[in-house]
Amino acid sequence: MSEDVAAATTVPASAAETSPDNPWPLQLLSQKLKMHIDRAPAAWVEGQVIELNRRGTNAYLTLRDIDAEISLPASVWTNVLDRQETPLERGSRVVALLKAEFWLKTGRLNMSVKDIRPVGLGDLLARIERLRHALAAEGLFSDARKKRLPLLPHRIGLITGRNSDAKKDVLRNAALRWPAVEFEIREVAVQGNTAVAQVIAALRELDAHPEVDVIVIARGGGALEDLLPFSNEELIRAVSDASTPVVSAIGHEADRPILDDVADLRASTPTDAAKRIVPDVVEELARVRQARDQLRRGVTRLVERETDRLASLRSRPVLASPEVMVSIRHDDVERLKGRSQSAVTTAVVRAADQLVHLKAQVRALSPQKTLDRGYAVVQLADGGSAPGTRRDVVRHPDQAPVGTPLAVRVAGGRFTAESTGGQEAAED
Repeated sequence: MSEDVAAATTVPASAAETSPDNPWPLQLLSQKLKMHIDRAPAAWVEGQVIELNRRGTNAYLTLRDIDAEISLPASVWTNVLDRQETPLERGSRVVALLKAEFWLKTGRLNMSVKDIRPVGLGDLLARIERLRHALAAEGLFSDARKKRLPLLPHRIGLITGRNSDAKKDVLRNAALRWPAVEFEIREVAVQGNTAVAQVIAALRELDAHPEVDVIVIARGGGALEDLLPFSNEELIRAVSDASTPVVSAIGHEADRPILDDVADLRASTPTDAAKRIVPDVVEELARVRQARDQLRRGVTRLVERETDRLASLRSRPVLASPEVMVSIRHDDVERLKGRSQSAVTTAVVRAADQLVHLKAQVRALSPQKTLDRGYAVVQLADGGSAPGTRRDVVRHPDQAPVGTPLAVRVAGGRFTAESTGGQEAAED
């Protein structure tokens, strides 16, 4: 007994303490694994049934992830399967309550299905709508995030199924509308568990391509289950983060995948996408011709209008006969000259007449005229004052007593005389 206790006390307490010289018994490892796995809670998981085999009261199935190449075998009691209203088949989409179990004797890990439920269309639609509302609340569908498509893309990135009708529709209709259009094509899985990863990889590759101006994700419709990858949250966020405009062309009117809401442009079909991403060369040429005709008519009208204005200006008298302006001014100058000369002549004649009249008046008032009428001017010969002074005119006999020398001026000249006395003038 003491030896057994001693041996037990020498067993390492943890796996990290084991060594080649002091290992764990296999039983202890199995027990610890079972204890650890038993503590793990059961979990609801979603997957697709790809294998289902019944063996008596037990059934064995394999579940595969919806969006990745990961599968997991599990066992289930047949009574759990029998509770389903619709028998499960291969390809069914289910949610299952899985509990990990460890078989101590064999060392095998088994996934036990405690409950399983098929996922119906109603459940899928409800789940899609919940995700749609959650992403909308984040603003991923806002018009402000929508990018404008180029008028004429240099190169179009196309993500579509391998050799699919959607690919042919896009290529054919785009080439018919614009023969010089170029494509960068990525063929991927557009349904199944690898679709999401392949579409995201192609999207990121084309988004990084320097010559790709717009990206089209095209698929020619399908059942709701087939379109589920285009409502995958990871794909939706990848489209939202793309810097290149993305066009959704899934071609399913009844149930719109979330890709239609986040894309910068939604096309109803791949054919519609081709029509909306490239212009019609015939229509564009017609528009060019129409624009040229409108421009030509506008220029013609402008030239005609300006020609009429020029003709109107040239028809005015001043431009029709420019010399008229000079001749009119010449006539005005001549008329003004005549009026000036006439006014000057009249003024001169009038002034001359006035001068003659004034001369006559001056002459009439001149002392010479008085002398000519027989009068004489008598002055004192010596002036009665200092030499050089004016001679005094004799106005009274008292000024010339007897013997006073006198100077007498008559009309014909001067002579001297001597006063013999005088008398005052008699009063009348």
